[in-house]
Formats: sequence, structure tokens, C-alpha cells
Amino acid sequence: MNLRTISSTFMLLILTACSSSGAERPHAGRPNVVIIILDDVGFSDLGSYGSEIRTPAIDSLATDGLRYNRFDTKAICSATRASLLTGRNAQSIRMGELPSRLPAADASDTSKTKGELPTNIQTIAERLRLSGYGTYAIGKWHLAPEYEQTPDGARDSWPLQRGFDRYYGFLSGWTDQFRPLLASDNAVLGVRDAATGYHLTTDLIDHAISWLASHRRASPNNPYFLYLALGAAHAPIQAPEASIDRYEAVYDKGWDAVRLERFERMRALGIIPASTRLPAPNPGDRRWADLSDMERRVFARFMEVYAGFLDHADAEIGRLIDDLKKSGDYENTLIILMSDNGAAGEAGQAGRFEHPYTGSMTIEAMDRQLDDLGSVRSSALYPRPWAMVGATPFERYKVWPQAGGVRAPLIISWPEKIHDNGAVRSQFVDVIDLAPTIAEAAGVSFPDVVNQVPQIPVAGRSILPTFASGAAPSGRNVQYFELRGNRSITAGDWKAVAMHRIGDSFDADRWTLHYVPADFSESVDLASGNPAKLEELKALWWQEAKQYASPPLVESPRATFNFYQFGDAFLPPEASDEPD
Repeated sequence: MNLRTISSTFMLLILTACSSSGAERPHAGRPNVVIIILDDVGFSDLGSYGSEIRTPAIDSLATDGLRYNRFDTKAICSATRASLLTGRNAQSIRMGELPSRLPAADASDTSKTKGELPTNIQTIAERLRLSGYGTYAIGKWHLAPEYEQTPDGARDSWPLQRGFDRYYGFLSGWTDQFRPLLASDNAVLGVRDAATGYHLTTDLIDHAISWLASHRRASPNNPYFLYLALGAAHAPIQAPEASIDRYEAVYDKGWDAVRLERFERMRALGIIPASTRLPAPNPGDRRWADLSDMERRVFARFMEVYAGFLDHADAEIGRLIDDLKKSGDYENTLIILMSDNGAAGEAGQAGRFEHPYTGSMTIEAMDRQLDDLGSVRSSALYPRPWAMVGATPFERYKVWPQAGGVRAPLIISWPEKIHDNGAVRSQFVDVIDLAPTIAEAAGVSFPDVVNQVPQIPVAGRSILPTFASGAAPSGRNVQYFELRGNRSITAGDWKAVAMHRIGDSFDADRWTLHYVPADFSESVDLASGNPAKLEELKALWWQEAKQYASPPLVESPRATFNFYQFGDAFLPPEASDEPD
């Protein structure tokens, strides 16, 4: 008996044992739910958020729906995805880091960095499936430890064991877009051979369209939940040549000029306040004017490939949107499109050509092979200053606790219910708020007990009232953050951020303080002039951490960093003045 059969066998028992508040609405009229997750796409990378990259399909969702400009993630993929699917803080559910590579020596280990979803949390997929939804996961998972990803490994953390009826995609943090390592349901398929015209994004969208068509035929009276997690635009940045060529010469002006142009467009669009300050370039990031002609040529091509990758993903998302419209589902489909963290700066000043996280090709070698960049012959990640552009108007990038690491685009469309089309919402939203929002929209709630097992409490708060009004209060006033010892706390109009150097005492961490209403880019440090406020926020951070994490703060074991060990991501800003 396989695990899907076991799961189905106990479905009715679990449903009977669930305790929830209020009766569920009938299936008829409940919305379909589609979550589209972009990977490592920065706050300013979409057209409707100020980018020069063409994203008309995504922008159409913004036109029909809402754009949020204070949406915070967990600054890294697995922690964000775990919080998204559960409504809990990542530390509460052992996903405060990347999934484990080896089983814990102690089977009872419940540490926040274990990297396995515990069994006493119901995911939004499990909740919706129990209420009649068809549930489908496609694309990146990255919520299963590496020792489960072998052909004969356990499947406890795979999608079908966490609430999904079907799964197709890749289990790890990234894969080659032309030769992906794929899995289907509970089976490892292996590496797909490169084929003319094949690209993973197209393959994933094909599966989404096909599965939704099958669902409509088999269960026309039941809604569906589609979790679509694309590889775009995580490294390796790879795209069809035609998509890349659309951006020929666009980035010859360089990252400093592009960043400034995006900043001005963002203010004109109203995605950021007109009073927003553009901070100085991040310490250690080189100025475009200081590069050689060869460096400029190579580095501009890196960004052409990234733009082409995102452009191609948008076109494929457009096919899914067209399918929703042709089927008649679009009006009553709640579509949530987001990125999982800020833009990725792991590749340092020179980028990576042959592998996203290793290798040391010279600029001369890159230039000789420049036509290979973005193709099956390259596995690249762009130079870090392009991540600075993606994070406009914020400081830093993915993994960091500053807004450049945690802030991401969030677009929500539901034409039947959202009528303030194209508006910008400025309520503070954390990724933990999305699962409760979906549950409320579907007329269900997360139970306190499932199958006689008490559940870890949901920490998120529904943002459904913001669909109707930009004046609706934020669902939360306080949210804490921690990743690899770096910390932040948001409390109303104030935010405090601490950088931690690995190996140092946490008491030595440097804190900055920001007043968000007057400082949208969170780049003006008010700590020296407001010591009492800073101490208040530091105490609040400890209060929140003790509530949601046990222990509240420990040095992360370096073994869990995997390929994310890089450069100055673990150093305080004043120690990061030199390029990698």
C-alpha cells in the first residue's frame, strides 16, 4: 500500500476528528485558489512594480487586482514556503533554515533548523482538500530533507503527504531549466534529457493547464487549489535565446543607471511614496563606471539573460491566465502571485558562469564564452549589484534581514471580489498571513486539533478586509524575523534590525532603528537618537522569539548553510566594505 492510499484511507477519520470554528460553505461559489511563486525575484523586478522587464501577464493581474508594497517574506526560500503553506512562523515548525541534508542524530530533535515540517501542523492544502478542494502542487518544493529525495528514501515530507492530490516538479532548491531533475507524485523521475525547444517553465505550465482541465471534467462542482512554484528566476538563469535577445543592449547603461530609472518609475507608479529616499549603493558593490569595457559587456549580458528568463516566465503565466479565462474560472479564482524573498546576491561581484555557487572563471573566459550564457551550456547567476537593482529602493538582498532581503512583490487578483482594480495597498503583510486569508476566502478555518493531535497555533492573520479597502487595518501590528542570527522586529510604525557575525556573542550585535512612515526604504538609522525606543523593540523581539521559537536564538550550525555560504551575508554592514 503506497502513501497516497494510506493518506486517502484516513481522510475521513481525519475529517471527523477535525475541530473547526463555524460551518463550511457549500462547494458552489467558493473560489478556486491559485498561488504562483516566483523565485529570487526582487521587489522592483516586475513591470507593475517599476521594472523595465516586460511582464504584461503578471501586470494584468495587478490591473485586475491589488499590489502590496509592504509584504515581507522570510528572506530565504524554504522558510518562506513553509510559512506560506502553514500560516506559522518558520521557527515554530522547524523550517528556520534550508532542509536538512542528513537525518538528525536525535530522532526527537525539534529544533528550529531541523528542516522538516512537523506532523502537528495542518497545511492549507490539507485543510482545503478536507473541505472538497482538488489540490495540485507543481514546480519547486524544497520542503523535504535531502535524505528523502533519493529513489528509495522516505516520502513523509513530499507534497502528497502534506495535502496535495498530485505533484510534478523538482524537490530541491534549484534545478537546470533545460535538464531538470524531476519527480512526479511520489516517484523520482531522474534528469530529463535536454530536448530542442524544451524549457522547464513551459513544462510546468503545461502540467498546470492539463491538470486543471482534468479536474474540471472529473469534479466540475468542486473548486481547486493550485500551488505553482516556478524555477524562475532562481539560478541557474536560463531561457530561450529569443527571450534573452529581446533585451540586447538594454543593460549596457549599467546597474547604477538602471537602479535610478526603476526608482523614478516606482515613485511615478505610486508603488513607493514620493518621499522615499534611495539609499547609497550597498557597501562592497562596485560602481559601473569603475568597470573595464570587458566587464561591462559580460555583466550586461548576465542581466539580459535574467530579464529574458523572467520575460519567458511571464509569457507562460499568461498561458495559464488565458486558460482560466477561457474555462470561465477566472472571475472566481483567487490568484496570489509573489516572490519568496529578495533578489539573490550570492554570486558576488563577478557572478557565476559555470555553476551558480561554485567556480572561478575569469572575466576573460566568460567573455570568450559569452554566447553560451543562459543556454544549456551555462549554469549562471548574475553579479551581486544586479540584485541591488532588484531590491530597489531597499538595502541589501536575499538572506539579509534588511528590506532588500525580506520585501517582495505581492499581487492578489480575485475579480469577483476585488473591485479597487490596480490599487496599491500599504498595509503591513507577512507571508504567514496568506494561508489564513485563503482559508477565510474558502469559508474554512484551521482547527486547533486534528485527529486528536493538538496543532501548533496559526500565527498569521487574514488580510481579506484589505481586498475591499485600502483603509482597512493591518491584520498584524508586530512581526519578528530571524535567520542565521540576523534579526528584525516590526512594531507598528517602527522597525529595528540586527546584524550578527557568526561566532560572536549575540549581545554584540549591531542594531539599527527605522521610522517607516518617514523612511519607506528603511535606510535612515535613528538608533543613536532614540535609545529608549530601540531597547523597547529589542525587548519585544525577545518576547516574540520566545513565543514562536524554542530555543529563541541559537547560532545556526554551518552545516545547514549548504550552498548558501557566501561572502559578507553574515557580517555587519561596516565589515562589508570590500568586494568578494
